[in-house]
Amino acid sequence: MTDSPPKKGVFNATVLMNRSLGDKFCRLTLELEKKANIPFSHASAGQFIEIDISKLALPAEKLIPQHLSDSAQRDIILRRPFSFADIDCNNDTTVVEILYCVLGPATLRMKTLKIGDSVNFIGPLGNGFKIPENRKLALLVAGGMGAPPLIHLAKVLKKQCPDTELIAFVGAKALAGLAFFDIETSKLKKETDIALGEFSRLNIKTFISTDDGSAGVKGFVSESFKNWLTKNKPDDKDTIVYACGPEAMLSATAAISSQFKLPCQVSLERRMACGTGLCQSCAVKCRDKANGNTIYKLCCKDGPVFWSDEVVWE
Repeated sequence: MTDSPPKKGVFNATVLMNRSLGDKFCRLTLELEKKANIPFSHASAGQFIEIDISKLALPAEKLIPQHLSDSAQRDIILRRPFSFADIDCNNDTTVVEILYCVLGPATLRMKTLKIGDSVNFIGPLGNGFKIPENRKLALLVAGGMGAPPLIHLAKVLKKQCPDTELIAFVGAKALAGLAFFDIETSKLKKETDIALGEFSRLNIKTFISTDDGSAGVKGFVSESFKNWLTKNKPDDKDTIVYACGPEAMLSATAAISSQFKLPCQVSLERRMACGTGLCQSCAVKCRDKANGNTIYKLCCKDGPVFWSDEVVWE
């Protein structure tokens, strides 16, 4: 009997790039050590890693935003979870891309990572998106910081399911909130007429919405999603929905998908202190489909991707 390949591990990675995207967002590219190649060659979109940030220094005082000046001094003890925007396994090299938003003292320290620096992490963790066979249409619904795993998923679907049509619905509070993407602005049209590079390069039709109307249509991404479904009425047997974003947006997307009888997978966000199910800190209230009873699952171990109809939305 041959041993099965390891599913996860503790590894080191070297920083290839850490580029700022606007005021708050950054794109971190890591080359993993060779022993990580096997588990990451089997990783799926929607999984994540837990990065050790405890040894990273703060930026120079003048570079610390005013609203983080006090909290920045806190010690960072726990690892921080990040999903993948891409995993590229080529021969003996694995490169992963992470898109992150500077929200607190941990991600503030990540901004100081330079080319050649080393970081330690655990991964790949959790369960990612499932790709059922014989689906002719996949609808991706991304809200705000929910974009990265759906960017990764889009690339996987294009490769593994070339005959499946992909349509993306992307929402943010404002144009600046779309900085995760490689934004392409048309010089011949109005400034708000933009394309999202990661999706446009894959020939994925994309509908953009912002709360303030600064890009795309004004309104919530869930409204844009529902309007499209109402107009186009896709066959529920041929269609699947994938969503990631704030919980209120995921709840709305789940309800809309249920209304149109579409299967929907959602990637949830919880505080995940360990990433392996030991600390039990990331409980998700779910419904046992067999008997309807309420049960609790762990976001880090059973998720972060769940079928939307098993989550109890509150």
